[in-house]
Amino acid sequence: MTDATDDRLAAQYEAYPYPQRDPREEAKRLIVGSPSHLREVDWWVFGARRPRSRPLRALVAGGGTGDATIMLATQMARLGQPGTVTYLDRSTAALRVAQERAAARRLDNIVWEQRSLLDLPGSGLGPFDYIDCCGVLHHLPDPAEGLAALLSVLAPGGGLGLMVYAPHGRTGVYMVQDALRLLAPPDQTPAARLDVAKRVMRHLPESNWLRFNRSFADHITGGDAGLYDLLLNPRDRAFDVPALHALLTGAGLAVTALMEPMRYDPATYLPDPRLRGLIGELDPVARAALAESLTGNMSTHVAYCVRAAEQVAPADAMDPAAVPVAREMPAEELARALRPDGTLSFLFDGLRVPVALPPLTGAILRLIDGRRSVGDIAAALAGRGTDQAAFMRAWREVWTKLVGLNRILLAPPA
Repeated sequence: MTDATDDRLAAQYEAYPYPQRDPREEAKRLIVGSPSHLREVDWWVFGARRPRSRPLRALVAGGGTGDATIMLATQMARLGQPGTVTYLDRSTAALRVAQERAAARRLDNIVWEQRSLLDLPGSGLGPFDYIDCCGVLHHLPDPAEGLAALLSVLAPGGGLGLMVYAPHGRTGVYMVQDALRLLAPPDQTPAARLDVAKRVMRHLPESNWLRFNRSFADHITGGDAGLYDLLLNPRDRAFDVPALHALLTGAGLAVTALMEPMRYDPATYLPDPRLRGLIGELDPVARAALAESLTGNMSTHVAYCVRAAEQVAPADAMDPAAVPVAREMPAEELARALRPDGTLSFLFDGLRVPVALPPLTGAILRLIDGRRSVGDIAAALAGRGTDQAAFMRAWREVWTKLVGLNRILLAPPA
């Protein structure tokens, strides 16, 4: 699958390892996101059924400067999750940055591999319980072949977290890419192309669609690497929801969730009863495609998926033994963010969506700490006068909406 375009892609990531990161910042912050947040993997891939004591063998295929690798390895260390994260990338420059970041955190649960993900079949690596492939498939000449390479090392019962570009939220990007191919042809050196791109951006006409797009900021805040990757990448394909679904089903995969699930429900944006009736007649893929077309601001799609033949029912959040856990922001902070009218406001790439929640929401959220079970929370509220039936009605609604927002999940068994 190597061709002249692939050689240019390799040269790009040597010259401008992506994303642009400074290892000294590891002392200040941990960069988190989707896919591959450990709590997300526990829930969206394994349905909160895989014990935390069971070693997790993870692969980050196309690890770049290390965001997913550092995040997952750090979270595994903090939560006492045994196992290893294997970083794989062919860029020497990116590997060096990722290793410096890991050293700054004193992480010892990372295995380093410098090679292409296309070399995975027959490599002797794996099998892996979880595979992250974020921002890679859309740069390959044949994304299906890249996906097949990943599946060749996926363990039975394992799953993947994928990110690919989406077209509508990248409005303006491909127009500027076309312009830059004329002014800075791909056969020029990366440095020469970047110089031209910077000059164009300083004089970009006010009417250019990229000026209106606030769904991403790589060209503004991502440094030279961000600008190059967004506007000068020699191979860049975007997938709308149906195209992504076709790619994944063609590989025998089933999607367990698109992030965040509520974003992909068009009823989130269309309260009209007649419209909601029409939405209800659509299949799940068409519903998600409708949400993508309506919002117009999805610049990427993040999907968790498993082999279609290996789907399992996730743990039941209504089970008294289930343990709810906040993904990242503590549930107490979510409770404090509740408005007087009982809504929580969420921002989806500039699109603000109010989510109505029942009156008991604040009391429930203040008791979610990752240790108390649903039964424990019910008992605590019963001591304050809330009967079991009222609690369960409220909890069902709180769970349904906040898991759809990827804010409250279930913890795996110990």
